[in-house]
Amino acid sequence: MWRITKRAIFSLAIAAILFLSVASSARAQAGVTTIPGGLPDGATYLLEVPANWNGTLFLYSHGYVTPGSANPAQDVGDPVTRFFMLSNGYALAGSSYATTGWAIQQALPDQIAVLDIFTKVVGHPKRTIAWGHSLGGIITAGLIQRNPGRFDAALPMCGVLSGGVATWNTALDSEFAFKTLLAPGTGLQVVNITNPVANLDLAEEVLAEAQATPQGRARIALAGALSDLPGWFTPLSPEPVPTDFAGQEANQFLWDQQVDFPFVFAFRAELEARAQGNVSWNTGVDYRRQLDRSIGRDQVRALYQQAGLDLDADLKTLNETARISADPEAVHYLEQNIIFDGEIHIPVLTLHTTGDGLVVVQNESAYKNVVDERGNGELLRRTFVSRAGHCAFTPAETIAAVETLISRLDTGRWHDVDAADLNAAATALGPTFNIFSVTQGIVPVPPAFVEFIPSPYLRPFDGLNKDCDRGFLCGNPFLDFHPH
Repeated sequence: MWRITKRAIFSLAIAAILFLSVASSARAQAGVTTIPGGLPDGATYLLEVPANWNGTLFLYSHGYVTPGSANPAQDVGDPVTRFFMLSNGYALAGSSYATTGWAIQQALPDQIAVLDIFTKVVGHPKRTIAWGHSLGGIITAGLIQRNPGRFDAALPMCGVLSGGVATWNTALDSEFAFKTLLAPGTGLQVVNITNPVANLDLAEEVLAEAQATPQGRARIALAGALSDLPGWFTPLSPEPVPTDFAGQEANQFLWDQQVDFPFVFAFRAELEARAQGNVSWNTGVDYRRQLDRSIGRDQVRALYQQAGLDLDADLKTLNETARISADPEAVHYLEQNIIFDGEIHIPVLTLHTTGDGLVVVQNESAYKNVVDERGNGELLRRTFVSRAGHCAFTPAETIAAVETLISRLDTGRWHDVDAADLNAAATALGPTFNIFSVTQGIVPVPPAFVEFIPSPYLRPFDGLNKDCDRGFLCGNPFLDFHPH
């Protein structure tokens, strides 16, 4: 728990006042023309143009919206960043997409339709920059791959940049280990989910029971290690030290319970309905080798030893259990929505927290590998924030990334992309933008850019994989993966 001093309370109060003031001002910002509307497929859109528009348009792609939830058009990630962008002459645009869930099939054309409407009702931008969070990060990367002539730069943030196939294969690995070792015979469904609510309830029940014993906790850690699940959960908490294996597992339990299990044991059904079948496979995967490559390798070994469990026996069980094959046409749907081929022709800057347990930071390795293999590495730069959480950026960190990308466009060269310069740029924005929202309120937070190289993605799959017809036939994913 944090110790709150009088000075800290005063700082919190000042930060909250600043945040509320900026947010209120942003909503009613003078001189901003707001243009809402709808697309023929039912999606809505939002355009915002300041009176001092500088000719640059940012097209925002929002993240995953739970099926059945409200789905308004969004053109920016938070009100404080919105205030900065409009105050500095940038126009903003974005749509809701026509559907919720894994809505990439709808998002890609809807976002281009928004660009067309902007050009028609406002004017042709001098520069158009794609940006977005989470699922919006994969959509951002998809937009520039599918429509290279429509964009001048891109900023995918906390993006699913390993692509759809790799992402859901990785999720399957953890699901498979969890069911095989902790829920055999329970009826828990890892694919072809027929009742998402009941399936999630069962998974959560098994998870809670497992967390109560050393043996269960060791197996939770093993399942997490097969997807490189980080052992850091709360954004403003200190990261557990490398040898605090119990603390790391407690955080992994929270990621599973509060964030990841709804996606892998319930929301997967929405994607399977779209694809008309199972999109994932684990045929040919050697789980012993996958653990050896995982960031959680040492943690798992230590927890197994403490619990008196035989890790070799559990890995043998995983490798000998009947595997899951994908439906070919379902895989093809997910390839279309979407995987990456590394063909970028504009500057791309990515932003990711190091402790992201929903879209793990290794997504950045997968994207860099395919871009490098195409010979386009000079166009790509990656930035990292040392913090737990998914898309857990301050407005200042986001704006520092924006300014770095703008500088690249203005000068034709990458400048000040190292952590020290980014931290200095974020700090210079002042206390209004260096803030973070927590349950206690608005907290002043220093920028936390860090020099970081993520480990290779455990289950790579991209548009350059030519050793088989489609991924479900590819066998062992490690045989043709050569990290740079």
